Amino acid sequence: MRKSCTVCGLDLRPLAAEDGPAFFIIVIISAVILPLAVAIEFMLEPPIWVHILIWPPLVIGGAIAMLRPAKAMLIAQHHKHLSEPETGQ
Repeated sequence: MRKSCTVCGLDLRPLAAEDGPAFFIIVIISAVILPLAVAIEFMLEPPIWVHILIWPPLVIGGAIAMLRPAKAMLIAQHHKHLSEPETGQ
């Protein structure tokens, strides 16, 4: 991530997302793909090569597709909560 915004000059260093987006994507994809893989295994009983052809591209493609939006969302939420004034309550 850049150190500052090229348009407004906002300092972006305190908004580092680190590994947060990757963790959330792993959890979300696992929660979706794992039940689908188990359901297909028990309902259709395909050979193992079918699983090898179906699931890795879905997991990798889904993770790549979700990484940038998840990082942007996490940074936006971090910025929102860092810039909110404290109410003192």
